[in-house]
Amino acid sequence: QVHMVESGGGLVQAGGSLRLSCAASGRAFSSLAVGWFRQAPGKEREFVASISWSGRGTYYADSVKGRFTISRDNAKNTVYLQMNSLKPEDTAVYYCAADRNYSQVGATYDYWGQGTQVTVSS
Repeated sequence: QVHMVESGGGLVQAGGSLRLSCAASGRAFSSLAVGWFRQAPGKEREFVASISWSGRGTYYADSVKGRFTISRDNAKNTVYLQMNSLKPEDTAVYYCAADRNYSQVGATYDYWGQGTQVTVSS
């Protein structure tokens, strides 16, 4: 079993930056791929970024490519999402998720955190 907790969300002005963290418990975490997803009010959950278990593979949604960077430190059981040049449309609850499969599809992920709110003001 893997327990995941997100942190680092908050209120930021457009153009600003935030770094989200996803801390996980469980010995298997270093062998799992991790994805970040987000859900804005009234909208469906959408994929943001994912990283393979080794960190050598990363993938981004077009909407965040060039602005967001996903990384991981397996020694600390933590995955990060560095978010730069934030826009009001990035406002959402951000979730991290883990699974054995390296995927951009949320439904394939077995383990989820509780989410952290990111609000970008214009």
